[in-house]
Amino acid sequence: MTEPSTPTARLALATCAELPQLDAPDQELRAALADRGVPTDVVVWDDPTIDWATYGDVLIRSTWDYTSRPKQFADWTRRVEQTGALLNPADVVAWNLDKTYLRDLEKRGLPIVPTIWLDPERKLDARGIHTRFPAFGDFVIKPTVSAGSRDTGRYDASVTQERALAITHTKNLLAVGRHVMVQRYLSQVDTVGETALVYVAGEFSHAVRKGALLDGPYRADETPGVLYREEKMAAREPSPAERELADRVVAELAAVFPELDAPLLYTRVDLIPDDTGAPVILEVELIEPSLFFEHAPGSVGRFADAVVARL
Repeated sequence: MTEPSTPTARLALATCAELPQLDAPDQELRAALADRGVPTDVVVWDDPTIDWATYGDVLIRSTWDYTSRPKQFADWTRRVEQTGALLNPADVVAWNLDKTYLRDLEKRGLPIVPTIWLDPERKLDARGIHTRFPAFGDFVIKPTVSAGSRDTGRYDASVTQERALAITHTKNLLAVGRHVMVQRYLSQVDTVGETALVYVAGEFSHAVRKGALLDGPYRADETPGVLYREEKMAAREPSPAERELADRVVAELAAVFPELDAPLLYTRVDLIPDDTGAPVILEVELIEPSLFFEHAPGSVGRFADAVVARL
């Protein structure tokens, strides 16, 4: 019988087995917390030897493998909250696990990347899938539960072979019960890039430019065993339109979760330009997002201060 581990700190930084020492930026965060008198334990979220009741607070950080086991991960967040506080809370995690949350935001009047949603229960055949694809331009196929562009591909609607690959990709996802998103590829992302805006305790902290990741159809052997695709990043000053939209998202989240008595500890809003150049929402990351401390001097300190204020 495996002996339970012995905690040494009140705050646990949750990670995955593949990153037992956290990602490098989160190691920097751990050091910043220690400088503020807050020792931490780095704990693998699905380690059966952990008694989560021994931690007063748990901060989700490098749990990049949860997308392969979303129900198990959601159940874990509920267990943590039975005896302590989870940053961000379990209700927020459950909502953000599946990208169908974008439908909620769209219903609230926020612009998202145009999306068609495919349900495995519809049991669509190849023709039914084909009719959901755009008639021209590039488009993206991805599951609604994913992270770091895993299981995602980009296809040219005018190329018969690529449409066939997109049908196969979609059928394979639907066949194992995964819901699928079909999105137009907004081409300005290739030149302008994606803007990720990070908010800490409801206040804007910093932003980065993320280069486009998708350059072709999905290949199952492209990144075996890789938790997420590496991204090319640089600091960026968001445009007034990007700030306005991201601020609206953060404000709307307070309405989505009216039971919360404080803004979320961390929020990342990922925006790309539409065909007119206006920003639209690609994703809102509330679980384990990269917060890009290395591209924003002072940001790790701001985040550490916000964590301390929640303890």
